[in-house]
Amino acid sequence: FSRTPATHPLSPRRREAPPREGAVRVLPMGSSDMASQPQSDSVKVAVNVRPLITPELVLGCTDCVTVTPGEPQVQIGPHVFTYDHVYGSTGSSSSLIFEQCVYPLVDSLFCGYNTTVLAYGQTGSGKTYTMGTNYSGESNCGGIIPQVMETIFKKADAMKGDTEFLIRVSFIEIFKEEVFDLLDDPGSVAKAAAPARVPIQIRETANGSITLAGVTEAEVKSKEEMALHLARGSLSRATGSTNMNSQSSRSHAIFTISIEQKRTSSSASEKSTSNEYDILSSKFHLVDLAGSERAKRTGADGLRLKEGIHINRGLLALGNVISALGDEKKRKEGAFVPYRDSKLTRLLQVCIPLLVFLYDLLF
Repeated sequence: FSRTPATHPLSPRRREAPPREGAVRVLPMGSSDMASQPQSDSVKVAVNVRPLITPELVLGCTDCVTVTPGEPQVQIGPHVFTYDHVYGSTGSSSSLIFEQCVYPLVDSLFCGYNTTVLAYGQTGSGKTYTMGTNYSGESNCGGIIPQVMETIFKKADAMKGDTEFLIRVSFIEIFKEEVFDLLDDPGSVAKAAAPARVPIQIRETANGSITLAGVTEAEVKSKEEMALHLARGSLSRATGSTNMNSQSSRSHAIFTISIEQKRTSSSASEKSTSNEYDILSSKFHLVDLAGSERAKRTGADGLRLKEGIHINRGLLALGNVISALGDEKKRKEGAFVPYRDSKLTRLLQVCIPLLVFLYDLLF
């Protein structure tokens, strides 16, 4: 993800805010408490159990997952799994996912933290629906991305008196281990598998930051404008039909919202000398992962089978990275973290270990 070009009016005096020390500001929905609250975990996992859809009910399917009442646990046969949050199938309502899991991330975004939400699960389990990746802006949608859009602009409007904002978006997909710009004009009209699409390259800067050479970053001034870019990019995303999903996502999609905050002259004198900054930059990565799948169940062959191999390889690499970071003993020993095993983990290399929160939404 590239930095702002040096010619941008907000760029000449860029300086990152100093790092926080063990405490972040996390606000529940509607709270006015501005006190910092220490967080022991930077990675949190929430499970959303998808309800049965009409074709499944017609076939006489029944739920195979049982939610433990009053506990963030699910049971599948004799196996019990505990998470940070469980939604759906008599657990908490799925409508609470944004309020309880994602809203605090938006607040952390305005504090200068990079944040990420990943939606993970098998194909056909409702990841794209829950994320709201197909949102077009034409109707109300309970998806995570539309609610993030609305909340960001509401908070920015409330802070306009003493802060100037520059908000930009980028939208990429990782398809068969190649990175494509979904907002690029030639890419926006080309089909997913068309040879006309030119992949973009991942670059590492001198200070270790990961960037995408030539990725489109569109400046937006409203939720509606942001939704147009989301809708335009979604039309170009690679999809295909399998036995488990007629519109299966065949790529990992990353919709990134970048925010730059600049204090206005009227508030500059009020800045604390210990926390002074000219430009505060942060990014929110919203990741709609391709569905994990088994070729035997999806009936994939030929091109679909090759796509599935790339999908599962990327998901395995992501799991290995998170597992390595979650092993406290190995982390203290400086164990190797395999970021370079896939394009997905390479792109998220900077933000995975530095997240205020990472909500892995499993479906």
